[in-house]
Amino acid sequence: MDDTSGNLTAVSEESECLSPSSPSAFASVPPRPPSQNFSEKYSPIDWTAYFDQEDDISIPDTDNVFHVYKAGSEGPVIFCLHGGGYSGLSFALSASKIKEKGRVVAMDLRGHGKSITDNDLDLSIETLCTDVVAVLKTMYGDSPPAIVIIGHSMGGSVAVHIAAKRTLPSLAGLIVVDVVEGTALASLVHMQKILSIRAKHFPSMVKAIEWSVKSGSLRNIDSARVSIPATLKYDDSKKCFVHRACLEETEQYWRGWYEGLSEKFLSSPVPKLLLLAGTDRLDRTLTIGQMQGKFQMVVVRHTGHAIQEDVPDEFATLVLNFISRNRIGPHGIEIPGLRRPPKQKPQVDEN
Repeated sequence: MDDTSGNLTAVSEESECLSPSSPSAFASVPPRPPSQNFSEKYSPIDWTAYFDQEDDISIPDTDNVFHVYKAGSEGPVIFCLHGGGYSGLSFALSASKIKEKGRVVAMDLRGHGKSITDNDLDLSIETLCTDVVAVLKTMYGDSPPAIVIIGHSMGGSVAVHIAAKRTLPSLAGLIVVDVVEGTALASLVHMQKILSIRAKHFPSMVKAIEWSVKSGSLRNIDSARVSIPATLKYDDSKKCFVHRACLEETEQYWRGWYEGLSEKFLSSPVPKLLLLAGTDRLDRTLTIGQMQGKFQMVVVRHTGHAIQEDVPDEFATLVLNFISRNRIGPHGIEIPGLRRPPKQKPQVDEN
């Protein structure tokens, strides 16, 4: 124990010696705010503080059920795809602000979060793209609203492949978060080592959240308190929490996520925004494309890989500015002065 307790005792004794009319030397000192104990600081926060509802999307003629979180009721659909090992709740804190001008939908990809599929280990880029398109088709049918697709890391590669294939006729914008082909491919040789040395077992959810902030990839405690619980599951045999996604067993698909990504990104026929945590991540193809004005790029300083979690307010502002700058409305690109023709009322034969 340090000297603090002794000083406090001395203060207490001195205060008792003062008469009621004597002004205390400590009267002007504001009360110390209550300190947060460990369990409070890293305790989970429920997603309902940020999203409006959750839903399970059952894909017809399959056993696949994909979990989604929703926020907002008007504007274009901001469809969010998380990175490998994350979940749809990775976008929770930013969703509460984005929903002011758009409808946020954050999906748990195959093998992640609360989604249930016939093969959680099939993370091939073809399967992931098919899953996302199937979810959108099931949710919106043949008349989908305008969609801005956002993808972080692995989810960014899925977003780019979908945009490049032009399989979504209502796609109005593409936002890619901190993934570039050259850097991603170069880092694959280190991925198994990175996965092998990370903590794998957690005695409690509180300990897992603490680890994600102190030793993991997140820097925002509040975001970790919302998003981390969905990335874990309880292992009855080991009596502890373990990672939900088995990324170590999906190595055969990693290269397919990123090969050719830069060219596909540049060829996507919609407005594009690339958010990076550092300029060193930009490869040659994208450097040339950026100089030619083929897409907008923003380097978000003082953040880690998960930009949407570390600085959710700044991330949300960048997304909303992108939507506003490109005039993306609920039905697509809105051209000022051009009004949609009114719906014709059915004519009634008076004869």
